[in-house]
Amino acid sequence: MEPKAPIIAVDSDIFVRDLRYPRDRDHGVNRQFLESLRTAKNGVTTLYNLLEICGILSFNLNSRQVKELYFYFPQRYAIGVVPEPTLRGALPELDSAHAFERILSPMSLGDALIAAAIEKYLPEAELFVSWNARHFKLPGIRSLTPRQFLAGR
Repeated sequence: MEPKAPIIAVDSDIFVRDLRYPRDRDHGVNRQFLESLRTAKNGVTTLYNLLEICGILSFNLNSRQVKELYFYFPQRYAIGVVPEPTLRGALPELDSAHAFERILSPMSLGDALIAAAIEKYLPEAELFVSWNARHFKLPGIRSLTPRQFLAGR
């Protein structure tokens, strides 16, 4: 039996680069990484990442396009989102002390919420991939850039 691919948590900047910056010098590497996730079906991002992506792109998209991005994002990228995206109810509960501990590491509020969500909702994640990998120090999870990830395959 073939070993199961490790769960890979994916940061917002990967998707923003794909959607907004097609002429970026690293767009090809970024695309290769996303295609590797599509093939392996082992990529997951958090609801906080999805909201961040929608917020960043809301300056260039109309409200219908932002809603479509939000609801069809998992299918577009063949990626999981935890907890599941919905427009009903409150944001997922996170321990504020846990998020504050991440801020002390130091980390921005957005990154701290993402880190806390990964630790709570994706305890089985083995990797975190971001173009800002050096900013994410998550216990038990290696942080890599897409370039580093592809080089290690």
